[in-house]
Amino acid sequence: MSVAGLPAPQPQGEHGLTLLKGGDSLFPALFEAIDAARNEVLLETYILDFGRSVIPVVEALAAAAQRGVRVRVVVDGVGTGALPEEWAQRWKAAGVHWHVFNPARGWRVLLPKRWRRLHRKLCVVDGRLAFCGGINLLDDHYDPNYGVLDEPRLDFAVRVEGPLVADMRETMTRLWSRLQVAREVRQGDLPGTVQAARVAVKSGTEHDESARAARPGAVAALVLRDNFRYRRRIESTYRLAIAQARSEILIANAYFVPGVQLQRALLRAAKRGVRITLLLQGRYEYFMQYHASRAVYGMLLDAGIEIIEYEASFLHAKVAVMDSNQGAALATVGSSNLDPLSLLLAREANVFVRDDAFAAELRAHLLEAIARQGRRVEPAAHMNRPVQTRVLTWVAYALMRAALLVTGKRY
Repeated sequence: MSVAGLPAPQPQGEHGLTLLKGGDSLFPALFEAIDAARNEVLLETYILDFGRSVIPVVEALAAAAQRGVRVRVVVDGVGTGALPEEWAQRWKAAGVHWHVFNPARGWRVLLPKRWRRLHRKLCVVDGRLAFCGGINLLDDHYDPNYGVLDEPRLDFAVRVEGPLVADMRETMTRLWSRLQVAREVRQGDLPGTVQAARVAVKSGTEHDESARAARPGAVAALVLRDNFRYRRRIESTYRLAIAQARSEILIANAYFVPGVQLQRALLRAAKRGVRITLLLQGRYEYFMQYHASRAVYGMLLDAGIEIIEYEASFLHAKVAVMDSNQGAALATVGSSNLDPLSLLLAREANVFVRDDAFAAELRAHLLEAIARQGRRVEPAAHMNRPVQTRVLTWVAYALMRAALLVTGKRY
């Protein structure tokens, strides 16, 4: 906090938290919240796919705007790109406002300044209810690159009531203001832009007090990562939580390529007797992330850390559960992978929770996935993997390090 003990921001109590597994749980909850909105809906996502199980959500956004609710949507310029023309027209007619964050197409994707992404998944409704997690607005049974999936992605989000809602609204409103300023500067309307930015930051504050009303529940903190004030905060929070763990660390992460400091934190925890289990991506999705992650397997396995590869479908979760010498167990649900892109270049958001019941529920989901759909990586098998596989591992890892060198980042 400290979430009693973790670094700033300070944790806040009296939260009502609901763990949501997959889009099958998240999308109906989003629809219900947006359908009941009276004043404002703010939404940020990396991928917004206008199809399948997401349709009720995007239709609810249009319906909310039509009845006078202020609706603002930010999507990532690579994950989503330009909106489909049909939906752009429908949203415009309904009064939905949107921005595309750092758009990049064609050769521009190769420019390092275009590698900074909006990867967080946040939604705030009327300043009283919020959602945070790793789940994109994308059907669980469909992948843009691989088509229909036999099994749904494994991913999580959390529905939040309490003080953190105001924190989420503030960070989303500030990003909207910066994007609005940038757009209007390009259009040559600077005086109007400055005033619009001031209004954007202040508007909706009448709802913040209701968000701060006391509710029985968990202690939690919103931990952000951006390229301005919070460059290292998520990684630092992970490292401190790992340092506080007494007997168990359970991490599920889609793209797991920890930097030196995070590696050392895990190795120190293993050395002092903490049981560490990593649930990682078992199916091939992207060349660099898939192969580069295996470059650290040997070191972790040698330390006695158990690695389970999830093979039923794509693992997209970015969650963890740890016991602690600070009392109640610690859990986190959010958008941040433990790899260089997330920890050094992308805007991310995680909720860290100090609550035994919430942590136990998340832990049960992860243990079920491990037992039913995971494959344990055996140290001997990893050591004896084919030469071709070893070459791909180190090629991918070298490419990742070279990319970091270009950005000037240290990891």
